[in-house]
Amino acid sequence: MKNSLLAALLLLYVFRLGSVGFGLDPDEPRYASIGREMARSGDWITPRLYGSGWFEKPPLLYWMTAAATRLGLHDEWAARLPVALLSLAFLAFFYAILEREFNPRIALMATAILGTSAGWFGYSFAAVTDLPVAACFGAAMLVALFDTRRRIAAGWIAPGWIAGVLLGFAILAKAFLPVALFIPVWLVARGKRIAIAAGAILIAGPWHLLVWLRNGSGFWDVYFWQQQVGRFNSPALQHGRPFWFYVPVLLLGLFPWTPLFALLARRKTYDDVRVSSLAIWLALALVFLSAFTNKLPGYLLSLLPALAIVLAVALDKAPAQEWWIAACALLLILLPSAAAGLPDALLAGATRTHWTFHPGGLLFLPAVAAVWGLAWKKQPALAVLIAALAGAVGIGLLEIQALPLLDRRVSVRPFWREHWDKMSTACLDPGIRPASKYALAYYAARALPECGPEALTGRMVIAPTGLALETPP
Repeated sequence: MKNSLLAALLLLYVFRLGSVGFGLDPDEPRYASIGREMARSGDWITPRLYGSGWFEKPPLLYWMTAAATRLGLHDEWAARLPVALLSLAFLAFFYAILEREFNPRIALMATAILGTSAGWFGYSFAAVTDLPVAACFGAAMLVALFDTRRRIAAGWIAPGWIAGVLLGFAILAKAFLPVALFIPVWLVARGKRIAIAAGAILIAGPWHLLVWLRNGSGFWDVYFWQQQVGRFNSPALQHGRPFWFYVPVLLLGLFPWTPLFALLARRKTYDDVRVSSLAIWLALALVFLSAFTNKLPGYLLSLLPALAIVLAVALDKAPAQEWWIAACALLLILLPSAAAGLPDALLAGATRTHWTFHPGGLLFLPAVAAVWGLAWKKQPALAVLIAALAGAVGIGLLEIQALPLLDRRVSVRPFWREHWDKMSTACLDPGIRPASKYALAYYAARALPECGPEALTGRMVIAPTGLALETPP
């Protein structure tokens, strides 16, 4: 069953990675540009965006994109494939750890929940920093909490050092947020604390020192004060959200496993001290992230592996498992509706999109019945696997249906291919979405100028069908 799940996830995660161009997210084309420039310049220390130092994020994602570029990949594949492969590697590691720490049944259910959840899959498709930090942080946390000396380190590298090295890579993915989230784990990791700290410094320290020596205080002003301290209470970053913002985001990120969240109310779930410890950490981490003025959905990704473990254990102990698993499978009928509304949601926002139900989702009802029957026959792990495989098929169909629409309506790649020969004299209308602006700059390999009030050259504007190029009479 494990091999079936991992094979399905491998196919799902690399399927059509390059079928939609940049422009869905403002960060992805910027990060891809930095990685491409790093590969071309050979400077792996100072991140640069179109020749200027870019210090908002550490370099792990840029290194991944640059390495893929050096290996001959280009554009979307160079940026996205390393993230997808890292996600798959973590899921295999995740299963192995849980199989040894709990049992194969818990390992399979937790991996299926995590690997087919909307949040984890969605960020495995995008070349942004949230998945790399979640994978590295999650691996560090699992090694620190569960003694894997004999099985992973083969008796010659202490697990504290392994956890520290992984935490160091998490820091290189997203700076100091993983350090703050790791503090409760570090406090209970008796006998491993010095090794964890030393391993993290060994991996993350050299780059921070070198980039500071090369770029001076300007690096720390942006990297630490603006991007780390400023995210806590500064409105300048324009990501202010209410305190409760992460609760609905977390529920949506679990889709289609959202119904299992109700099992967290059962006291029996926490009889196991390992599960209760993870639950306490989840509560502390959620409160900590909610206290930030600036909130983005991707910040929650590092919580999903621990949450998947707790939910798998809760499901394993729950009565009437067939109803819980069938309820999750039943949500798959919403996938065609989500595929139809996704382009509008990305352009105008989910709350402004007119969502309609598409009856094609009813084709998942036989899978719901099969899942219910397997769980009723006391085969919950197989039922979860079938539900996950049905979800993988549904997501694959969603990709086939939605990605071409996204490429035409949201991505700027078709527009660029049609008008690339006119871009040398074109300018950007100020009303263009930031994601479109940065994506056009990626394909042009330079920052494009904004139009003045009386632009004499081609003006790129927003049209009902996407971008349009207006030329002066």
